[in-house]
Amino acid sequence: MKLAIISHTEHYKTSSGTIVGWGPTINEINNLTQIFDEIYHVAMLKDGVAPPSALPYSSDRIHFVQIPNSGGRTIIHKLGILWKAPKTISTVFGTIRKVDVFQFRAPTGIGVYLIPLLLIFTRKKGWFKYAGNWNQSNPPLGYRIQRYCLKNQSRMVTINGQWDNQPKHCLTFENPCLTAEDIKGGITIRDDMNFNSPFSFCFVGRLEKEKGVLRIIEAFSALDEESKRSIHRIHFVGDGKDRETFESIATKNNIPAVFHGFLSREQVFDIYGQCHFFLLPSSASEGFPKVIAEAMNFGCIPLVSNVSSIGQYIHHEENGFIINDLNNSDLKELLNDLLTRSSHSLRSLIKGNSELLNKFTYSYYNRRIAQEVIGSTDHNE
Repeated sequence: MKLAIISHTEHYKTSSGTIVGWGPTINEINNLTQIFDEIYHVAMLKDGVAPPSALPYSSDRIHFVQIPNSGGRTIIHKLGILWKAPKTISTVFGTIRKVDVFQFRAPTGIGVYLIPLLLIFTRKKGWFKYAGNWNQSNPPLGYRIQRYCLKNQSRMVTINGQWDNQPKHCLTFENPCLTAEDIKGGITIRDDMNFNSPFSFCFVGRLEKEKGVLRIIEAFSALDEESKRSIHRIHFVGDGKDRETFESIATKNNIPAVFHGFLSREQVFDIYGQCHFFLLPSSASEGFPKVIAEAMNFGCIPLVSNVSSIGQYIHHEENGFIINDLNNSDLKELLNDLLTRSSHSLRSLIKGNSELLNKFTYSYYNRRIAQEVIGSTDHNE
């Protein structure tokens, strides 16, 4: 069976000519070769140097199909989406004619016009993966249009979380991010974890205010000197336009922060293994960030905001901590509380997560795609 994936995943060409793309998405696609014979990934190729988090495809059965690079935050960039639409439409539908089934990954700028066209002009079997906040109350107009279209059609849509009045064709799916080897290694690390002071924390994601980076730095800055002595390191993995500002504030306030920039998957997992807590006090529109499940697998206790479906997986004081009020004083109070807890009470928060973490494995995801979306059980375990 042949699959076409249409997405906004950024790709780059290395100096050796290899095409690489955003690591988490490429890993997911690489693992889909377990249930599809051939995969065509229709996406954009960007100029510049690929970040360390970018990965190549692992099989010659996966083919990259380039569409015009479009989208951005300015009005001119957004208008470029429409200007380049004819070439994008031609490439997408030309690729779909080669395959048996398609997946469209939303929300994305090109989805505003491609989703309606796919609904009207192709009868190929397919499904939509909506990776954003399905229950967002006031989404941007483009997201609102895409979500409306997906709710009012009959093809399967995989979404984050489970919601009241959820249409039957909208299936709750976890974002896959872990291999069987990751699960095995995570069990070993969790079994050996100790929660004795000093503690290490980590944040993984885009370095921006909406993700909570400034909130984290200010909360640690507000701790008294005794509490600060219980902090060994705060790791920030990722990059963004405000990185230098964040580094300056952390240095000024004598926070033991390390800004790593983008790292490879293996390096990120090594950071998780060094840390006791994972931080994501985000106010951004999230679905369920894969980094939460990854961090939990390697023994990090999540300190996260209650955005979208996050609170459906992280239960306060059971397997992590939910920050309901996103202000510096609440995060500071939570940090003060954690720093005085016993090792035994903290260790109890990482026990019993195996069943939950298995839902974020590629094998579990592939099995559900094969059985519930494609309607076939013909795949490799």
